[in-house]
Amino acid sequence: MEQIEVGGGSSRNRAARLDTLPEDCISMVVSHTSPRDACVVASVSKTVKSAAESDLVWEKFLPQDYSSLVPLRSLDFSSKKEMYLSLADDSVLIDDGKKSFWLEKGSGKRCYMLSAMDLKITWSDCPAYWQWNTVPESKFKRVAELRDVCWFEIRGKISCEMLSKGTHYSVYLVFKRAGGRSYGFEDTPMEAQVGFVGKDAASKKFVVLEPIDMDQPSGYRYTSVSLTWVSREDRTRRLREVGGNVEEPKVRVDGWSEVNLGRFTLTMVVMMMMRLSFLLWRLSREIGRVL
Repeated sequence: MEQIEVGGGSSRNRAARLDTLPEDCISMVVSHTSPRDACVVASVSKTVKSAAESDLVWEKFLPQDYSSLVPLRSLDFSSKKEMYLSLADDSVLIDDGKKSFWLEKGSGKRCYMLSAMDLKITWSDCPAYWQWNTVPESKFKRVAELRDVCWFEIRGKISCEMLSKGTHYSVYLVFKRAGGRSYGFEDTPMEAQVGFVGKDAASKKFVVLEPIDMDQPSGYRYTSVSLTWVSREDRTRRLREVGGNVEEPKVRVDGWSEVNLGRFTLTMVVMMMMRLSFLLWRLSREIGRVL
C-alpha cells in the first residue's frame, strides 16, 4: 500500500506535496489540526485554500452539539467556517439566558460566562443588600447590584462536561461600579478559590476589587455606618498578612472590569465549583454590578 510522507524536507516541498493530494484528502488532513493552522495553510495555493475552508474541516472545529447551541442562527450562515467565526467573535445566550457561550478563536476551545442569575450570591434575595436591575450594557437580562453588606460571598459551578477536555482554564469575576464611589474593597484583600466539587481547591489566591494604590494618602474612608481612618501602614500590613501577592482588577475593552480568580486544568469529567468568599472587615456600599 502506497504511503504519504508527512515529515522531512523543506516547508516549500511539504506544501508542494500537500498540493498534489485530492481536495477531500487535504480537507481530512487539515481537519486534524486547529482553526489557526487551517487559516495559515490556506495561503499555500488555491487548491489547499478551497480544501481548508470546506465544511468538512470547519465542522470538525465546531462543538459536536453546535446545532443545539445555535439552532436559529445557523440558517444565516453560508458555511461552517462562517458559523465558527461568528461563535468566536460574538457569544450566544444559552440555558434560558443564564449563560453565554463562545469559542476561543485560535483553538476552538469552549468558553462560558455565568450570569449573576446563575450564581449563588449570599443575601441576594434581600433588597436591602442586593438589587436586581436591567442595564443596557449587559448582555444578560438582569444584573445584581450590591447595596450594603458585611459578608460578600459568591459561588458558581459548571459541569465540566460542557468544557473542553485537556484544557487550561482561567476563571474571572466581571463587574462594574454602580456609582462614582465604593467603600470597603480598596484596602481588603479577599480569598478566591477555584476547584472541583469534593476535592481540595485547585487554586487559592487573594484578590481586590479596587486597584491597590500604595501612594494613596492616609485618610478617612466612609462606610454606611461609620467613618474609618485607613493608614498606609494598615494597608501594608493587610497585604503582608496575605503574602503580598494580590490579584488586581483590569479594565476590559467593553468598560467592565475583571479580576482573575484562579486557574484549573480539565483532565477528567467532574463537576467544577468556583467559590469567591469575602469576609469584609467593615460594611461596604455600592461596589458595583455583578454580571
